[in-house]
Order: sequence, then C-alpha cells, then structure tokens
Amino acid sequence: MASIAAAHEPAINPGSIPLADALVPASIFAPDRGGCGDDAGDECFDDGDMINGGPEDRRVDFTSKQVHCFPWLMMLLLYEAGHYSVKDCCQTNNNTDLTWVAVVGNVDAGKSTLLGVLTHGELDNGRGFARQKLFRHKHEMESGRTSSVGNDILGFDQEGQVVNKPDSHGGSLDWTKICEKSSKVITFIDLAGHEKYLKTTVFGMTGHLPDFCMLMVGSNAGIVGMTKEHLGLALALNVPVFVVVTKIDMCPSNILQETLKLLQRLLKSPGCRKIPVLVQNKDDVIVTASNFSSERMCPIFQISNVTGENMDLLKMFLNLLSSRTSYRDDQPAEFQIDDTYSVPGVGTVVSGTTLHGLIRLNDTMLLGPDPLGSFIPIAVKSIHRKRMPVKEVRGGQTASFALKKIKRSSIRKGMVMVSPRLSPQATWEFEAEILVLHHPTTISPRYQAMVHCGSIRQTATILSMNRDCLRTGDKASVHFRFIKTPEYLHCDQRLVFREGRTKAVGTITKPKSGGGGRRRGGQRHKGKGQNNSTNSTAAPSSSGIGGC
Repeated sequence: MASIAAAHEPAINPGSIPLADALVPASIFAPDRGGCGDDAGDECFDDGDMINGGPEDRRVDFTSKQVHCFPWLMMLLLYEAGHYSVKDCCQTNNNTDLTWVAVVGNVDAGKSTLLGVLTHGELDNGRGFARQKLFRHKHEMESGRTSSVGNDILGFDQEGQVVNKPDSHGGSLDWTKICEKSSKVITFIDLAGHEKYLKTTVFGMTGHLPDFCMLMVGSNAGIVGMTKEHLGLALALNVPVFVVVTKIDMCPSNILQETLKLLQRLLKSPGCRKIPVLVQNKDDVIVTASNFSSERMCPIFQISNVTGENMDLLKMFLNLLSSRTSYRDDQPAEFQIDDTYSVPGVGTVVSGTTLHGLIRLNDTMLLGPDPLGSFIPIAVKSIHRKRMPVKEVRGGQTASFALKKIKRSSIRKGMVMVSPRLSPQATWEFEAEILVLHHPTTISPRYQAMVHCGSIRQTATILSMNRDCLRTGDKASVHFRFIKTPEYLHCDQRLVFREGRTKAVGTITKPKSGGGGRRRGGQRHKGKGQNNSTNSTAAPSSSGIGGC
C-alpha cells in the first residue's frame, strides 16, 4: 500500500537530491527573523486552524477515519484483541528486536522524568521523583539536569505489554530479566538539554547511531532554547523525529494550543518539510507508526508524567517501531569505542557499538589508531551486552569488552576495534562535502573547529577548499586535517562540524592515508612532522576499507 504520507506530495529521498537540499538549511539555526519564510501564506496557520499536515495535504485529514485503510483497521482490532504483537510487524533474525531512540529537547522539558515513568512504571509527583532513578552523578541529582549520556531500556512482550518490573527494595531495574522476557527492547539514549552540554549531546547523536529521535517540548515553555538546535541536528543526520509535548496537566489550554500551533509551523517550515500529525487515539498511532519510516510524517504526542494521560498511546507507538538498519554477519567486524573503564578484578573494559560483522569471545581484533597511527592486536576476554554475559555480538548491538594486557590510559574515545581482514589505515587528513548551516561571518582556510564523526570528537583545521570563503548556506568540498591524533575513517560517514554558534554538516568523500605526523599551528609549519610519515600510519590497505 502506498504511504499515506506520500499520497499528495512525493517523499523526500536524500540520495536523489543534492546535499544542500537534503539537509536542513541555515534558517533553522539562524536567529528568528519573524514571520514564516518567503511563502508565509502557505506555511502559517490562520487563527484557530489546527488541521494536520501542510496546506497541500488538507485533502487528507489524518483525524478522519476515512483515510484508514482496511489493513490498518485490522491491525488495530488484532492489537486490541491481543493477537497482534511486534513480531508481526518487525521481521528480525534475532530473538529480540532492538530499537534505539535518542531523547533530546531543551533543558527542563521533562526528558529524564518521562524515561523514569516509562521504564519504572511509576508516575511522577511533580517534584522530580521519577528522574532521580536515572541520574548517574551526584551533581545531576542536586541540579536535576542531565550532563552525561545515559541508557535506559523498555521491554515489550509478545502481547505488547511492558515487562519492566523495578526491584521492590532499591527500585532498580534488572536488565537481565527484562531482556529474557521481552520480544522487543527499546533502548533510550538520554541526552543533555543544557547548552553547555551540547558537545555531549552531539556525541550521543553521532556516536550511538539512534534509529529514531524523540524531541521533548515543554507545553508551558514552548519552543525555546536548544529545541531548534536539537531538531536541526536530528534532521542533518537523517534521523526520523517524533515530538512529545509534556506537562499538559499544568499548562493552561490557551498556552498549550499556542505551543502546538508554533510547533506545527516549525515542522512544516522549509527547513523541516514534515507532516505534523496530532496523535489522539489508537487509530492515529497505527497510521503514524506504519508510515513513520518515510521520514515525512512527524507524530505529536501530548502527555503528562503526573497524571499519565496519553501514556498508553506513546507506549503503543514505541512498541510498533522497528529498527531502520539491517546488518550482515559475513562482513568484517568493526566496533567503535564510546567509553573506557577500569574494573577491579577484571581490568580494562571498553564499551561501544558494533557497526558491522560478528564479534565472538576470544576473537583477536586490531585496536587503534594510537597517536602514531598504528593498530595493535588485542584479544577479547569477555563480552557483556545489556549487563548480561554473552558469547557474541552482531552489527547494530552495543556491548562492553574486557581486553587483555592493555592499560586504560592507552585507549581513548574514537578508537576502533576492527577485523584484521580490513587492513585498517589511520587518517590524518580527509576531504568532505560540507554544508554550512550557520556562521556569523566567513570561514576560510586555517579555520579550526570541532569535528564529530561517529564516536570521533576532535578539533580539525581546514587546509584548503574549492571556494575562497564560506558563509551561511554555502556548500563546498573541504580538505581537513586533525590537529592531535589520526583517526580511522571511511567514505560516506556523516560528520558535524561546529565551533560556538557555527554549525556545518557533511559527508566524508576521501580519507587520505599518510599525511605525516602532527603538524603544529595548522598550515603554517608545512615542513615539520613530514619525516615521521612512515611511522604515523599503518600499512596501506589492500581492501579499500578506510579509503575510497
């Protein structure tokens, strides 16, 4: 059946249109100029107009039962009767379907509180009771603000019921029991909302590879602060977004309607080009979940963490989501490191995401690159996933590895563990096609900014580009160089380039092998460090991985 989201307007295929059109333009990052763009008459709402979708979609009213075709009504009836489960809509090869959802939004929007209510099954008291169970640090409990990347899971059984049962004594969750009873597990990535933790939020979005993004908006505060920033980041990384409007129990009705009007105007703007759908019943949940993968439709939920209003609709929607990416076990294994630990009695432990292939217990992997660009063989001593010991992990799964005979100080975030079949090669310099979303002035060679690419987070210098200078909205091919250590890159990786209010996104087109050792001051000392080029990279790759 054709997607309802594409009934009157063709869906956007990022691969078939230029980068400058596929990515969010600068207008979403630039300061508000008032109005609704050039075609304000098409994008703006008339007073009291709450029709779902854009003006071109008004012939299809998503609140009308007429648009729901027979298969979706059957799905709803089967779901209510207990005969329709996630196994019927998600075809997976594993015993458990895994879906990653990043939770973003402005500070005090209720992100951690909602996750506490969803995962622990207890409503909030309006004073921060639910979020206390999720915080990892003492200063987070005192301030009530998340400053690190947290992970929480929500399990569903075959009938679509939540299986999370907190411990009666400490109130903690037993991840082992949840995974054993679940046919589907939603893993939430709880990210920081405050502006000073933006670096951590960008790292969580690029390094953890979420399938979907849940944008939280406080109904009483509206679209303020980092809301547009986080929405633009999700759009730039091509992550489908759905919106959850919180605190509807304490918000006056006129303020709530104004917030919803501004939210729908933002989603329909030229920068987003989404079809907002207010989810009000189970019919809407079925339709939006079935068409959500098209990336055009954007469901909007209105919930309360204190009264629990509409919480069942959000849980039903999460149960119907399925992972967007498929992985093959016959590919060479690749694992990116997100964090490191030193566990007493165990030794050095690394955690991260398996990007490709299959990693088994006692496998020998190549760990690197180190500051000289070399990779060293390392043995996997034990594997834990979702706090359970396992014998193997596959692509798309997160895990923790205990490593033999290596110190934690010699491992950093951004390093990788790859199969020896890949013959990995470290990269000092690379070329990328970038689009400048916002910059106050101009960008020219020797400009430095932070590059986020997967779990890599390092400052890079622009050596050259195919234009004299770059301004907001410009697109160019840029030659970068890392300033501290080489990294492992390959073609078609997405990157985020930021410094202060400057934002740019793009795709790596050509990682360059070699390039010499560390060069101080960017481009000024061209001769220094070139004599170390033989030691700064590994052997050339014969398989083409790490190059183009």
